[in-house]
Amino acid sequence: MDITNQIALVTGANRGIGKESVLELLERGASKVYATARRPETLDFGDDRVVPMRLDLTDHDSVVAAAANAQDVTLLVNNAGIATGASLVTGELSEIRREMDTHFWGTLDVIREFAPVLATNGGGAIVNVLSALSWFAAPGSGSYAAAKAAEWNMTNGVRLELASQSTFVQGVLLGAADTDISSGYDGPKIDPRDVPRSSFDGLATGAIEVVVDDWTAMVKASLAGDPGVFYEQISQLLGAN
Repeated sequence: MDITNQIALVTGANRGIGKESVLELLERGASKVYATARRPETLDFGDDRVVPMRLDLTDHDSVVAAAANAQDVTLLVNNAGIATGASLVTGELSEIRREMDTHFWGTLDVIREFAPVLATNGGGAIVNVLSALSWFAAPGSGSYAAAKAAEWNMTNGVRLELASQSTFVQGVLLGAADTDISSGYDGPKIDPRDVPRSSFDGLATGAIEVVVDDWTAMVKASLAGDPGVFYEQISQLLGAN
């Protein structure tokens, strides 16, 4: 997919990777971008091609309304997410459910509502912004990692199901980006703009999975090995940070 003249919708566009995705879409020549957030009044991109819109992944009615109001979308970028830091064993179940409701159920809800829109417009593409934590867990990230793991394999599942309507589905995986959601992490962080750049470059070449940074590439390469060795390395790395 060439971004030029595409009509995109980005969830969680108010900050971080979502905001940078909107800016990258504009730079690459998208003809319209629906920038969505729970509070669309906070969105200001200074470009007439941007259409602010309310969308809350945990509110089904708002998802339905967004799909009804954006019937021309050809590219869906699922970026919105949260990180509660809830412990799987001792944390509040409501917080753990909130992460799953956002990353898995909420993202799936958006996909289900926009799939017919994309089909009507020729198929188009879906980008799901995932995480290296789709493939491992670290202290303080248990519920987030579980939700992202579910979202990662959901991405694989909908890719197969939507192939018949010519909708291309891409998963984008990264470690820590310099955004609010990782403000408490002291390790190395990538420029959040690198995420949409890598993703949209991948759309142009037909990449169904995009690994943005070296950290995530290391995690992916470790999956074929002994997980005990991997987690020992992770403990050492996290201890060094």
